[in-house]
Amino acid sequence: MKHAKWVVSLLLFAAVFLITRQGTYAQTRHSFSFRKSEFLLDGKPFQIISGEMHPARIPRQYWRHRIQMAKAMGCNTIAVYVFWNYHESAPGKFDFKTENRDIGEFIRICQQEGMWVLLRPGPYVCAEWDFGGLPPYLLKIPGIKLRCMDSNYMAAVGRYVNRLSREVESLQCSRGGPILMVQVENEYGSFGNDRKYMAALREIWRQNGIQGPFYTADGPTEYMLEAGSLDSAAIGLDSGGSEEDFQQANKKNPDVPSFSSETYPGWLTHWKEKWARTDTSDIKKELTYLLEHKKSFNLYVVHGGTNFGFTAGANAFSPTQFQPDLTSYDYDAPVDEQGRPTPKYFAIRNLLSKYVSWKIPDIPKPVSILEVPAFEAVPFSSIWTNLPAPIQSAQPRPMEDFDQGSGLILYKTTLIGHKSGKLTITEPHDFAMVFLNGKLVDTVYRDGGKWTIDLPSTGVANPVLEILVESMGHINFAQYMTDRKGITERVTLNGMTLMDWQIYCLPMDPAYIGSLPADRPIPPKQGVFFRGSFVWHENGDTYLDLGNFQKGMVWVNGHNLGRYWNTGPQFRLYCPAGWLKSGNNEVVIFDFHQQKEASLKGVKNLE
Repeated sequence: MKHAKWVVSLLLFAAVFLITRQGTYAQTRHSFSFRKSEFLLDGKPFQIISGEMHPARIPRQYWRHRIQMAKAMGCNTIAVYVFWNYHESAPGKFDFKTENRDIGEFIRICQQEGMWVLLRPGPYVCAEWDFGGLPPYLLKIPGIKLRCMDSNYMAAVGRYVNRLSREVESLQCSRGGPILMVQVENEYGSFGNDRKYMAALREIWRQNGIQGPFYTADGPTEYMLEAGSLDSAAIGLDSGGSEEDFQQANKKNPDVPSFSSETYPGWLTHWKEKWARTDTSDIKKELTYLLEHKKSFNLYVVHGGTNFGFTAGANAFSPTQFQPDLTSYDYDAPVDEQGRPTPKYFAIRNLLSKYVSWKIPDIPKPVSILEVPAFEAVPFSSIWTNLPAPIQSAQPRPMEDFDQGSGLILYKTTLIGHKSGKLTITEPHDFAMVFLNGKLVDTVYRDGGKWTIDLPSTGVANPVLEILVESMGHINFAQYMTDRKGITERVTLNGMTLMDWQIYCLPMDPAYIGSLPADRPIPPKQGVFFRGSFVWHENGDTYLDLGNFQKGMVWVNGHNLGRYWNTGPQFRLYCPAGWLKSGNNEVVIFDFHQQKEASLKGVKNLE
């Protein structure tokens, strides 16, 4: 009897240990599968009503709140993008714990809130995110080909899948977690047609314990579905909002279900554009069709969040086009950037309440948003007095050659031969300031292909040319994604290739910003750092209004809020409460053009 009690105690101890170490063992295991036109959860028809959000774009302290907001709108599922480059900054250097990177915890919170999960792990995701989620270190490899069976690319993909799988394997619904399906790649039919690549990706996931089921996501056209789909994988349509769309999917594969994997309640905005504002009546019409026909769907996005730091991507649909995305990813979504419900939110909530079988919960209490009285930011240092040691190079080379994925890079040379005339940068990726003997001559912006400026005669025997280049985000979609930053080929003056350069890498990372000394006097040259401070004793968010500045980037207590630009439409940057502290808060601004002190303030809205 004592022996039996000892065995029972040992078993109980082992069970508690397993539950503690592997929390999903305590959860009920489920089966998710499909047959022809419908999804099945534990053998019963199941309609996915999903809202997408991205943990990397949401302050960690608000993860639960945003998930609750989606649930209170009527969703039963959260779709989650994983951004590879947010987790692997250098080959083999992974981070799944700091800041917003604990993807496993985000998924567990979804489960705690009674939500299922659609996992969208890439390796490529698009998402208006820098390089579509691919790590820029790939661009250091000469001749690399992306999103295909290139050996260098696939080796990096295999390493990523192996590492991410360790975070999410136990969170599959078959293991007691909330993950129903896993997406393979993303909108591949809009990019390429390597069928072996798509099959290989799915097999790599399976080899790492991710058993699916799987789905793909493509536009509802015949050629996209042929190139991007996989046999036995469900077909996602970006978007599917009509009978014709679903007929295309059924024509491609009548033996698997299809669903609208991206139904758009809002849209993205680039710099120099007006804020995207979509018609609520259009999304209501599309959702009504989906709900009446019992079609599953995912709202892209229910809440967009913020492209903090240098994480915003860019679009380009020709060799000379460049459309960088804003810092804000508000997206005109039902839940705005700061987490508040919009009129669109209530319209969708009311519509869903007429169709779903469950009781939609109350809307959670909003996060406080507060104002900060105006305060001054004064010049305190200069980019020119804080340059690192130079790298010698015969010709300009891009950032990625020096293991730099974002920020600024400076190229410097002495003019020999030609001293003035037509200066051409091939290619400036993305915004360049050209200085001659310390004076600004002109700026060159990548978009439009006008990369030639007039370099004046100075009468100086040995003129010094400096070109400061800003990366504004790697292209994240379509055929021009191989997008190295800085000067990607050469600089010519009247057709002569300029040689013998000094290159200065300026990633503008927290270590660099935190080490800036106060320089007096500051050289009379564009490229100035400003410092200001404000006192804060509240618990709430704010938006810093940079309307009195011109173009640059902002740090609050060492946290990079992102970019601003007086071309618009964004002049205000979201600052979450978690980055503020009781007492004095320091703001550092780098502005490309501004040289005199100016005021800024905290306001309650993006616009």
